[in-house]
Amino acid sequence: MSYRDKKVITIGVVSELTGLSERQIRYYEERRLIHPDRSKGGTRKFSFDDVEKLVRIANQIEDGWQTSEIRKQDLKETNAQIRDKMIAGQLNAAFPSRKM
Repeated sequence: MSYRDKKVITIGVVSELTGLSERQIRYYEERRLIHPDRSKGGTRKFSFDDVEKLVRIANQIEDGWQTSEIRKQDLKETNAQIRDKMIAGQLNAAFPSRKM
């Protein structure tokens, strides 16, 4: 796991890094645009990838996108990534690399 994927950043720090209010960040979570982890005490924990995603979301909202449109786009991108990994796996299974 890359350091970018580790969910260690609190909502206050994310707010400072992104310029978004904590309320906006919680709203994007409610709309299922981001998925922070929770500590045992219930504190939201974000990754650097989450921070970048929030900046992208904020830019899309500023450009007039609706949260439902952003979620649909994210789903399409996720499905495309899954499809690409499956195809790569099938190709690797059908044509294993030869080591000499």
